[in-house]
Amino acid sequence: MSISSPFESLRSGAIPNVLSIAGSDPSGGAGIQADLKTFGALGCHGMAVLTALTVQNTQGVRGFHVPPPDFVAAQIEAIFDDSRVAAVKIGMLATAEIARTVADCLARHAPPFIILDPVLAATSGDSLSTPDLIAAIKADLLPIATLVTPNLAEAAHLTGRPVATNQQEMQALGEALLAEGARAVLIKGGHCEGPVAQDLLCTPTGKEIFSAPRIATRNTHGTGCTLASAIAAYLAHGLTLREAIASAKAYLTNALMAADHLDVGHGHGPLHHFQAFWPRRP
Repeated sequence: MSISSPFESLRSGAIPNVLSIAGSDPSGGAGIQADLKTFGALGCHGMAVLTALTVQNTQGVRGFHVPPPDFVAAQIEAIFDDSRVAAVKIGMLATAEIARTVADCLARHAPPFIILDPVLAATSGDSLSTPDLIAAIKADLLPIATLVTPNLAEAAHLTGRPVATNQQEMQALGEALLAEGARAVLIKGGHCEGPVAQDLLCTPTGKEIFSAPRIATRNTHGTGCTLASAIAAYLAHGLTLREAIASAKAYLTNALMAADHLDVGHGHGPLHHFQAFWPRRP
């Protein structure tokens, strides 16, 4: 399988519609903005339901505003009433009430794939959620998600365990989330030290490690959003879960390798989502 050709399904003229349900990042590095860039770069038509408006830049989050849950539901209903959705990526939900609303809507419409990226904080460490969100994610969203993609800190919060520092501890986190009702879990090991970035896929039938070279860059804003969105896009193109994860990780690595060609802000800058299409300046 080639992981550099995401457009195979376009030969028949089929362009998948992929929906992001997440918060907005005005700096363009994470959230809805990163999701839509990823969908577009991988040959999908991106759609977006906003769950929060954030005040942030590359240096941190200054605040966020949450719309009423019924407004979030109305956005979701408008999309499913009109369009065929091949996959859904869920990011920032902010509150338990919004999480339950999103879960109710998706349970009724039953899209083929749901990728849940349980965003609890920004790359800077600033909180993007209320304390009751974790319980709602576990009770309402884990059971309907095709795959949940927590980083080490998020996995620790969701399970009540310490943050993993090695592969064995990562596996314990994944197994704990499976026991909580998740169908499949991808524990992202990007925050571990070492020359290789390893993510661990845990399913009821076994586990698998996905490795890539660790890229030396400070421009890592939106890595989790991008990986989850890329997985959703590749699933929408018809790849298996394992193929989608491998392809998404390759896309993310390339976007990180090219991130320093961008000049955005003074903190953790964004990835270069369109590195395969934009000519590089000498």
